[in-house]
Amino acid sequence: MPELIHDPSRIGQTPNTRVPGRWRQLSLLGGAMLVDNTEAGMIGGLFPVIRQALGLSLGALGVLTAAGKLIGVITTPLWVWAAERWSRKAVLVICAGMWGIWGIAAGFAQNFTQLLLFSTLLTAGYAGAHPIITTFVGDLFDSSSRGRAIGMLFGATALASSVFATLKGQLAGVEDGWRWGLWAIGTFSILFGLVLWRFLRDPGRGASEPQLADLDHTTRNATGLVNRRQVASLLKIPTLVVLLISRLLSGHLLVFSFAVVFLVEVYGFTTQTASVVLMPMGIGYFAGTILGGLAADWAARLSPRHGLPTVLQAAQILFAALAFLGTQFHYGGIGLYALFFGLMGVAQGVNPGINRPMIMAVVPPELRPAAFTLYISVFEAIAWALFGLGAGFLGDAIGLRPVFQWVLVILMLVNGAFLTLLHRTYARDTARLQAELNQRREQALS
Repeated sequence: MPELIHDPSRIGQTPNTRVPGRWRQLSLLGGAMLVDNTEAGMIGGLFPVIRQALGLSLGALGVLTAAGKLIGVITTPLWVWAAERWSRKAVLVICAGMWGIWGIAAGFAQNFTQLLLFSTLLTAGYAGAHPIITTFVGDLFDSSSRGRAIGMLFGATALASSVFATLKGQLAGVEDGWRWGLWAIGTFSILFGLVLWRFLRDPGRGASEPQLADLDHTTRNATGLVNRRQVASLLKIPTLVVLLISRLLSGHLLVFSFAVVFLVEVYGFTTQTASVVLMPMGIGYFAGTILGGLAADWAARLSPRHGLPTVLQAAQILFAALAFLGTQFHYGGIGLYALFFGLMGVAQGVNPGINRPMIMAVVPPELRPAAFTLYISVFEAIAWALFGLGAGFLGDAIGLRPVFQWVLVILMLVNGAFLTLLHRTYARDTARLQAELNQRREQALS
């Protein structure tokens, strides 16, 4: 039995929730995300030259994007189940590290079928990393620092990814450069998997929750493996349902896959020149995570009930306005496009530091892996697949410019309006979870 169970004097006390070495562990998780993001963006960023090399249509990029996202809908729940059943660390080492072997294989593709097969197998692995990493962060950081931690994780990763994206864009000028890129990042993924195995430490479920932090692993994990009824209960949390539906309306997901192709196809830039916008996008995204975190903290203090929903709504509307200015007009040189894509990155960077902590604030620790699987690897993947397929085939039919107008501008305005529902649900759901955790602590200590 845990030693604290027979210590009634501890009831009502707030334990220390600072997990030792949490920022060091966060940097390792960021490295895993960086590898996955670089692998994920390699084909999209170099698609114009891959298209020439393999004789593909624009619709092929939509198929590649959709296949990668949809396979994640199937495989991610299996990765998350394995992580909760055996070891989160071991599963992360495999799907964010050793799985890079399929990236190396994709570099040897001789036709579209082979490229589709190997790239889909690659995404089947790294799709599982994102929800596991996000769950790790929820256990490393308490509610007062999660926004900052998530912001730093996503912002620093996006910043580093943008540097790599700009560099990999220059591979377009090298013979078979896209192949060398896939071989290099696949090899690096495997090596980083070994680093994770050596240095990553799992803090355990609920390690940063004030009500659970000083209880031992056995007590914190007393709920055991999650069953289907518990997973189904997630859909009874109104805030989570609103955020899930909002993910289906998040048209800004299309930017990372199609930004370079859009500028090449619509405005006639070379792949090397169009890739220049990826760096300001990454810098803007990083700045957005910092500014978003500050704005979120200020807004939450100003109004606990309405602050975070208001910032999240404003980010969607601001993105729509910037996307209209940045994609619907011909400015000639790449400079103004780089500026507007950078500002779009700022607006988009606000999101992770708000929506992820909001989910953590309304979902119990044992259900967060399932919640993030739904949010990231099911709803976001479906949205990304639909946007990718639609942009690919509609781009061939009517052009990417009107596609960007509908998805990045109009749909994002709809999303901003839809998030108004959070003003009714978020405060109530947060209070409900805190009451439940307080009850668990009293039962464990009495």
